[in-house]
Amino acid sequence: MRIRQLQPQLINQIAAGEVVERPASVLKELLENSLDAGATRIEIDIEEGGKRLIRVRDDGHGIHRDDLALALSRHATSKIATLDDLEQVSSLGFRGEALPSIASVSRLVLQSRSAGDSNGWQVQGDGSEKTLAPEPVPHPPGTTIEVRDLFFNVPARRKFLRTDNTEQKHLEGVVQRIALSRPRVEFLVRRQRKALYHLRPGDGDAQQLERVKILLGEAFAEQVIRFEHSAAGLRLYGWVAQPTFSRSQPDLQLLFVNGRAVRDRLLTHAVRQAYQDVLYHGRHPAFVLYLELDPALVDVNAHPAKHEVRFRESRLVHDFVFRTVQRVLADVRPAADQSTAPAPRSPAPGAARPLHVVQQTGMPLQVSEQIGHYQRLHGAGGNVARVAAFEEPVPADAGHAHEEIPPLGFALAQLKGVYILAENARGLVLVDMHAAHERISYEHLKRSYQDSGIRSQPLLVPLTLAVARSDAEEAEQRQDWFATLGFEIDRNGPEQLVVRRVPSLLADADIAALVRDVLSDLRAHGHSQRVEEAVNALLSTMACHGSVRANRRLRLEEMNALLRDMERTERSGQCNHGRPTWVQISLQELDALFLRGR
Repeated sequence: MRIRQLQPQLINQIAAGEVVERPASVLKELLENSLDAGATRIEIDIEEGGKRLIRVRDDGHGIHRDDLALALSRHATSKIATLDDLEQVSSLGFRGEALPSIASVSRLVLQSRSAGDSNGWQVQGDGSEKTLAPEPVPHPPGTTIEVRDLFFNVPARRKFLRTDNTEQKHLEGVVQRIALSRPRVEFLVRRQRKALYHLRPGDGDAQQLERVKILLGEAFAEQVIRFEHSAAGLRLYGWVAQPTFSRSQPDLQLLFVNGRAVRDRLLTHAVRQAYQDVLYHGRHPAFVLYLELDPALVDVNAHPAKHEVRFRESRLVHDFVFRTVQRVLADVRPAADQSTAPAPRSPAPGAARPLHVVQQTGMPLQVSEQIGHYQRLHGAGGNVARVAAFEEPVPADAGHAHEEIPPLGFALAQLKGVYILAENARGLVLVDMHAAHERISYEHLKRSYQDSGIRSQPLLVPLTLAVARSDAEEAEQRQDWFATLGFEIDRNGPEQLVVRRVPSLLADADIAALVRDVLSDLRAHGHSQRVEEAVNALLSTMACHGSVRANRRLRLEEMNALLRDMERTERSGQCNHGRPTWVQISLQELDALFLRGR
């Protein structure tokens, strides 16, 4: 067949296939245009899951009368003009395809009034390439875009739309992401002409958390940790949920890069790695994270719908996000000011109460145990954790009346040889003594292992691995990095590696699978924690076997020693397997159980 030029209408509909997947795609593009226009208030009307109507009205800068028709033509935009602009895009939209694509598959009405006009102007699109001349209409400063009968002229696309309720959920997801990206913008959302919710503007922590509560639920808002950290030209802030508030699906994971909602594998992988040591197996973390960096260091033009981004320094970004979130989670423990904090609403059964982020005190643990295997590998003279009997016991409850009450209070008794009951300023504390001691032992073993350095041992018979040429090149370039982890790996051919030394703790592991997994991570993310994870898994098992067992009776002095160790140990809110180690029951909750005060 001969090559021929496509008709403009067909070109627009092909572009619509990339940009307009469903009603939610339309709403996303319209809201991004409103934000780029500097809107501070946006009204959204939705009918029949967006199939019948999507209307967005804003108070932004508006569109000049002479530019209205141009706004519905392809590759026309006010947001970029040169290649330099494209390399450091700061606006949400910039392709100039959204409005003409939407207009090609719907009945669209665009009304706008710029600051210099005395009245508004209107243009319409009806799915054809013809655009009528602007007509005067009464309109306040800003823009209104009305999209009716989506895909009315593309029946094949319309039949793939889901039920109204399903499409409505997708629409609400778009509003959720956009509203969380711009806390200073007011949003009013109506469904079938009835108010769905009204999000008021605010830039303080309390106002932002209130918006999070409305959009993501009260349970999430009560279990989050607010943080902010900057380094190397990067800034990361937002909320991460406590590990005990985990999900069966990754449905509460929101990422924003320079104010743009994205779905990014690199960032998601970094956060999951940060949670790896504290999350229950098979569960997913919940978070709302904002990353800011120089726009020139991130490519937002990697996907037609702009869902994905590409970082110039991906390894730096991954490491920054991973270490920041890991540090935040490590610093979560019973806080010094918790005894005076107001009692929160009760979370779901099994969930720990909200904690505060505090700094690590650096105080040594006061626990001891004999772990022969670890001593044999690292030498009896090393800084080895001994983890069973509690030394230097803290005085029992008698005489505490005039002392400052610590966050976890003072032990009262032991229940069924499993739980420690303690009293603090807010009420009753219940501690799973094995889970708590397991975390304390595990953290000490990790610190001892890191302090003593990674010991390696030669393999009696070097291990030969057949790998892809790219993996062989990666291993050759990273020989020094592998050496810091206790490996000696040489390239023995275009597609062959030889492993000569391995970390002592991993001598019995599947070295071939581990090396291949590490190379796979390096290829996909430029970073790998596989070796650390394997070592930590072994140390976790050692800590579990070395911790106090259920049904072992402890003296009050030993119970109090455990409580004090919990207060200064990283990640002490959950055990090595992600289960909570303690819960707080306030005096008000206890009163409610017995109907006191009614």
